[in-house]
Amino acid sequence: MKVDKTGLFFGMALAITLAASQIACQQAGGPAAEDAMESGSAAEGSAASAGGSERAAPQPRSATLAAGTALRIRTTSEINTDSNLSGESFTATLEEPLVEGAWVIAPQGSTVEGRIVEADKGGRVQGVARLAIELTQLHTADGQTIEISSNTFTVEADTTKKDDATKIGIGAGLGTVIGAIAGGRKGAAIGAATGAGAGTGVVLATRGDAAVIGSETVLDFELQSPVTITESN
Repeated sequence: MKVDKTGLFFGMALAITLAASQIACQQAGGPAAEDAMESGSAAEGSAASAGGSERAAPQPRSATLAAGTALRIRTTSEINTDSNLSGESFTATLEEPLVEGAWVIAPQGSTVEGRIVEADKGGRVQGVARLAIELTQLHTADGQTIEISSNTFTVEADTTKKDDATKIGIGAGLGTVIGAIAGGRKGAAIGAATGAGAGTGVVLATRGDAAVIGSETVLDFELQSPVTITESN
């Protein structure tokens, strides 16, 4: 049997070439594959770390201040019925911090705003001046402005009845003296009545003292309705 040595030789050479090429490809692809696997693992690790960071972020605190919560304030300017009108606003500061557990919602000195509910100058002879205020807004430590509703704080002016009686008495006394000089006993009686009328006229023409809440006055209020405050990030 005669064998074709030339064909056999070419067949072996082809097989060796194919085997060498396969080995070269495996060697070339090995590091690249490993790098790709390492890159994928790193990406997965970064994603997991990012997800963990998001889950670990602290949630904003929240608190509900119940009706009846005390608010002690200090006025920053005088409020009175002679210079202020109903509906006007005023500014004060917290005299004591507003705290919920370990959370300082508003520290001492925080701004508080309010409204003049009533500024009645009072009538002549009867009635005295009356001033009423309430709180409407609270400024928190994180810069929020919170709408609030408080009770009303009311002050009245000192009564002027004693002063009025003195003015009328002085008028009547002067009238009596003048009437007696002019016409004896009868003149004195007429003068007294006339003088009393004049004294009353002075009272009718003059209002009583103003109702005043002085600057730097410490006042106590309470919330009339609950308010929920959520911390601002």
